[in-house]
Amino acid sequence: MGNEISAIQKLVNTLIEFSVNYSFQVVGALIVLFLGWMIAKWTAALLLALFEKKKLDVTFSGFLAGLVKLVIVGFAVIIALGKFGITIAPFIAALGAMIFGATYAIQGPLSNYGAGIAIILGRPFVIGDTVTVTGVSGVVDQVKLASTTLVTEDNVKITIPNKHIVGEIIQNSGPNKVVESVIGISYGDDPEKAVRVIQQVLAGFKEVTDQPPPQIGIQAFGDSSVNIEFRYWVPTRKYFQISHVVSLAVYRAVKAAGLNIPFPQREVKILSK
Repeated sequence: MGNEISAIQKLVNTLIEFSVNYSFQVVGALIVLFLGWMIAKWTAALLLALFEKKKLDVTFSGFLAGLVKLVIVGFAVIIALGKFGITIAPFIAALGAMIFGATYAIQGPLSNYGAGIAIILGRPFVIGDTVTVTGVSGVVDQVKLASTTLVTEDNVKITIPNKHIVGEIIQNSGPNKVVESVIGISYGDDPEKAVRVIQQVLAGFKEVTDQPPPQIGIQAFGDSSVNIEFRYWVPTRKYFQISHVVSLAVYRAVKAAGLNIPFPQREVKILSK
């Protein structure tokens, strides 16, 4: 019983001694950390507002603001450690050794982060662009250090590790995507009239962009028809919705204009003895 009381008394004395010697340091460290965190948040928000006013890229702006916030918090931690007389040189050396050893174990994630920085700084695409890379296509929804997220018209999210983007061929058509369609008319009809009819139809859809303008012309001379191709650009998120409506409108307009849409025909001759 006496030993337990002695141990408790020793613990209490230790806590009292720690409180007397380090109470002000602990309070000071907590205050420094709190102020550092608040200053970091305020600075990051200020930078984001400034970047938005200057109309900088959202992804690049978020990266810079996050980096500044991280630096400020890091300085606050260093100052807080200094309150206890702790030097950071040994921690930096140990951290460097840990990072050097960990690079072999986490080469995949690290390569993703490096590729993410390259994408953010190089800006081969920005949020809202329509890109095709590594066999998939969609609208850029998020660009993070580790991965990039694309969204299709069906609202399917495609997450691509950034290391599979850097060094690959990237097709970027901005916020729009091209629609390529073909309609055939009879050889006896006027192809210029067909072109004018299709131009009028496309002009009636506000979703069809005028920059770049639609492209309409003869694609090929088929076996039973003159094939008129029309290419136009629409917002990627409405690609199928608009292309289906436009195709129906073109079909109706061509028929209403008196143009014939032929279909393949074969002449069969029966020879008798």
